[in-house]
Amino acid sequence: MFSFLAIAFTVWGLINFYIARRGAQALAPAPGARRAFLIVFVAAALLFPIGRILMGAVQGRLVSLIVEIGTYHMGIMLYGFMAVVAVDVVRLANAFVRFLPKSLTAAGSGPAVFAAVAGAVLLTVAAGVWNATRLRVVDLDLTLPRRAGAVDRLTVVAVSDLHLGALVGASRLEKVVERIGSLDPDVVLFAGDIVDETVTEAIEARLSGIMGRLRAPLGLYACPGNHEYYSGLERNVACLRACGITVLQDEAAAVDRAFLLVGRRDAGSLERGVRRLSIGGILARSGLPADLPVVVLDHQPVHLDEAEQAGAALQVSGHTHDGQMFPIGIINGLIYELNWGLKKKGGTQYYVTSGAGTWGPPLRIGSRAEIVRFRIAFDRTIP
Repeated sequence: MFSFLAIAFTVWGLINFYIARRGAQALAPAPGARRAFLIVFVAAALLFPIGRILMGAVQGRLVSLIVEIGTYHMGIMLYGFMAVVAVDVVRLANAFVRFLPKSLTAAGSGPAVFAAVAGAVLLTVAAGVWNATRLRVVDLDLTLPRRAGAVDRLTVVAVSDLHLGALVGASRLEKVVERIGSLDPDVVLFAGDIVDETVTEAIEARLSGIMGRLRAPLGLYACPGNHEYYSGLERNVACLRACGITVLQDEAAAVDRAFLLVGRRDAGSLERGVRRLSIGGILARSGLPADLPVVVLDHQPVHLDEAEQAGAALQVSGHTHDGQMFPIGIINGLIYELNWGLKKKGGTQYYVTSGAGTWGPPLRIGSRAEIVRFRIAFDRTIP
């Protein structure tokens, strides 16, 4: 953990130093503006790491506010870094083949270039903050095999990655709960990271009353994500169960003789040397009838072949946020077989949701927050 934090803080410092240095150079003809920029930028760059350190020892609105402001700087840092690199690349190319107008390369042009770049970055972040509030519903019609049971159709609503805590709070949860209720679900599935590592017992107590309003005739189910583990798995699971949510950790449950639901432990939250049960092992241990289709809840979309090999009809995952902020989605696409959306492999259908919340900066660029409504038909003709 120490090595990870050391690397993270080093990268954080180097990126912010690069942006601050280039900004200061651009503002050299305007000493007053240069001084103000450096004071504000350095202070903002320090807020997030200082706030997270304080949050480990002190709770309160002031600390949460420090962290919240710091998360906005994460967005500014990402797009500021991309913008400054782009400016440097253009200037380097212009040194070999002159194509920029002299007004942009002349002495004294730095403040104007700074203003244009800073304005573009701030507008990008503002658009991302607005976009993050736009919670959409993704409707999918799926057909699953039915070898037994009398259920023909079900409405299953899936949600992941709310990241409730010090930064994403009651207002966001109210919106999500209201939207889920309007979809008239038979079953609600939570694919992990319902809470964030910043959640406390006091915050959970406030949010539990809102979460407790959720109703679905066939039940509410969840699997844990990595952030439930970070903030205290046992306490978080107990809170979810108190809200009427059945939490499955390498366990299975029969949902009204319609399908078997397998909830897996999070792949990234296991202790060294510990392996989670296979899907087949979970089903065998459960003693549930083997003639119903299997739906898997697995927070991280890793090792997708496991669901196919176990004969699962559907797997629902989250974790990726569809990148949340461009260009992270492109990087995710290199890491995960499925970063977002629907995919079919053999007889198994997979859906990776972008999640209903945000982690870190409360903005989304190149992705949307979503709730997924599966309208499932059960068909005896599918083997």
